[in-house]
Amino acid sequence: MTSEQLAWKIRRHGIEMTHISQGSHIGAILSVTDIIAVLYNDIANVDPQNPKMPERDRIILSKGHAGAAIYAALAEKGFFDVDELKTHYADGSRLSGHVSHKGIPGVEFSTGSLGHGLSVAAGMAYGAKKDQKNHNVFVILGDGECDEGSVWEAALMANHYRLNNLVAVIDHNKMQSLDFCDNTIELSPFADKWKAFGWNVIDIDGHNHDELRDAYKKAISSENKPTLIIANTIKGKGVSFMENDILWHYRFPHEGEEYDSAVAQLKEQRPEGISDLYESEAQKI
Repeated sequence: MTSEQLAWKIRRHGIEMTHISQGSHIGAILSVTDIIAVLYNDIANVDPQNPKMPERDRIILSKGHAGAAIYAALAEKGFFDVDELKTHYADGSRLSGHVSHKGIPGVEFSTGSLGHGLSVAAGMAYGAKKDQKNHNVFVILGDGECDEGSVWEAALMANHYRLNNLVAVIDHNKMQSLDFCDNTIELSPFADKWKAFGWNVIDIDGHNHDELRDAYKKAISSENKPTLIIANTIKGKGVSFMENDILWHYRFPHEGEEYDSAVAQLKEQRPEGISDLYESEAQKI
């Protein structure tokens, strides 16, 4: 499976998971998809047959409200049965709306209260350095959560200890909650702020898999500092009426025109070599 095929599957699962559960955050799920697909498919040292292996890379989704994308990636990579995705956000399901590590192989840390992921990732990276371990720690943040002071405290700490085993990726879709980021708390000049905190910064198109692969490889070869990848993305990527529309931060695709149109658009984008995941009503989750 290529990263492009995995990304399409994550988007397709995301539409179904939020539609059936009537759960939110489809816009964020679609924007972060390519970042996750390339990381799990081409970069991270993880093993679905041995998810707790000591030498594994650690991956934290700080923007935990996009957890459906992580669940879909893990299922498609073999960490658990794909059929379990149909329980997402249901009462009693272990696949909670915000990503949870409780009983789920491949998830390192439960997130959802924004601004905590980088602090935890920096602690993991520091611990690995102290224990002379060689694995990397990846953390995916939303740009809106960079309003939180804990993010910048962690950024200072990571530079101070020269955590070159720490890679942070910001899903920079430029929207948060109910408005654009710069109308909430201005982030610009975003890259310059991180550089001033001592980080190596790579600015890319967050939907271009070649750029993502190259950025990840450069990040994990950094010699003396942590690396931030600013992945410029489009909220709701892949579904035209969701793209750059703040409405789709909390909304899910309703039965009828919304759902049908979203599915039809994704089917048109399906990469070669894979069939649709839900060809019949009996297959729908």
